[in-house]
Amino acid sequence: MANSNKPDMSADARHVAWKALQRIDHKGAFANLVLDGELRKSNLSEQDRRFCTQLVYGTTRMRRSCDFLVDRFLLREVDDNVRTLLRLGAYQLHYLSTPDHAAVDATVSIAPRKVRGFVNAVLRKVASSDATWPDDATRLSYPNWLIERLSDDLGAEDAIAMLERMNVEPTVHERDDGYIQDPASQWVCDAVGVEPGHLVADLCAAPGGKATLLAQSGATIVAADRRIKRARLVQTNARRTNADTVATAVADGTAPPLRPGVFDRVLVDAPCSGLGVLRRRPDARWRIDDEGIGRLTRLQRELLVAAQDLVKPGGRLVYSVCTVTEAETVDQLDAVDDRFTPLDVTSDAGRWRQLEPHGGRVLPQDHDSDGMAVFAWTRK
Repeated sequence: MANSNKPDMSADARHVAWKALQRIDHKGAFANLVLDGELRKSNLSEQDRRFCTQLVYGTTRMRRSCDFLVDRFLLREVDDNVRTLLRLGAYQLHYLSTPDHAAVDATVSIAPRKVRGFVNAVLRKVASSDATWPDDATRLSYPNWLIERLSDDLGAEDAIAMLERMNVEPTVHERDDGYIQDPASQWVCDAVGVEPGHLVADLCAAPGGKATLLAQSGATIVAADRRIKRARLVQTNARRTNADTVATAVADGTAPPLRPGVFDRVLVDAPCSGLGVLRRRPDARWRIDDEGIGRLTRLQRELLVAAQDLVKPGGRLVYSVCTVTEAETVDQLDAVDDRFTPLDVTSDAGRWRQLEPHGGRVLPQDHDSDGMAVFAWTRK
């Protein structure tokens, strides 16, 4: 067993990961924020910072699966911190290439002294046993409702393929201006169809990825967000990418204080369940629920209704979400009134799956991108 008084650097990384996971698992903290704070306080090398990040994101993502691996050998419930430690050990044993003895010994070394024997015994049983998963939700580590919802909306085959792909680390895509942005978000910008000289309203702009990309066309972008911190984030990203034609505003998109009928393009990239970007947000699958989707659909509809008056005759309205549920996509289309004609924006480059009558959807397994949906209309 590793020396508990002088843990090596990998043990230090595990200890930092354990501290972060305790707050994520049991206090509802956001994984990215907690991990960033813990890493800044640590003296980990760059290599061990990457290892710590892998442990935190991976253990959070596979929480349900790790619990199953552990629970087979528990006769009683354990306290929260021990539960998190067992998850951390199980993740290393089942999902990483860490040798069994190293994963067990290093995890035991960071355990409180009074539970080291217990943690050691449980993890050694996990290491020596094969997993027979009871169902796909446990195997893939998602809530039951999410598997059921996506299976109903997409069909079981596509739903399982999507959820499997979102358990794989995403590829990093960097634009020419240095901004990191998934291809599917860039394809939404293509659907907006901005040209030089256009006036564009982006009503839910934070963090600014789409606004700054649209600005590259030579258009003027009014990038709004209802929260001042998020509006400032858009502003920061506009400066960083030299997007000089982005003007930020603190404004509620459901009642935008903008002149009606003057915008060539209006983009409603609406707040949504984010089910298409779960690979980037390891804790999000444990935050959203079916009722939450219902609340979001009401907000999406309000945004879509409010946006219509801003569009000038001949202009374009675009609605997009980084999710794939029917409730947040095709079920919202009747909110657009008869001043608008549907516009097919999905035929280019085979990127989108056609969604009736005129929209498009991309699933993560299609092009190794986020899951996204987009619809567009022209004002008569």
